Amino acid sequence: QVQLEESGGGLVQPGGFLRLSCVASARSFNDHAASWFRQAPGKWREFVGGISASGGFNNYASSVRGRFTVSRDKAKNAVYLQMNDVIPEDTAIYYCAAPRDEVYPISEASTYEHWGRGIQVTVAS
Repeated sequence: QVQLEESGGGLVQPGGFLRLSCVASARSFNDHAASWFRQAPGKWREFVGGISASGGFNNYASSVRGRFTVSRDKAKNAVYLQMNDVIPEDTAIYYCAAPRDEVYPISEASTYEHWGRGIQVTVAS
């Protein structure tokens, strides 16, 4: 069982930036894709972006493409979400997730087996 722990959330002003980190408890994390999801109050959990097992392919939601970047560091069993030019609509709880088998980041939440507890990101002035 892979455990995921997010960090780096908090309050940020519109137009600012924030970097979320997710560290896994097992090296097997590096063999699969990894993604970030978010859930705003009163809304469904939605895919934000992900990275392939090799680190050579990314997939992003249209709402964040060009502003957010997902990267990974296999030496640290970690994946990151760099959030730039944030807007109030980015306010949500952000979750790190890893699938059971997939090596490419799929946007469907049901394909993910391992989830972090989530971390709050609030964009406000």
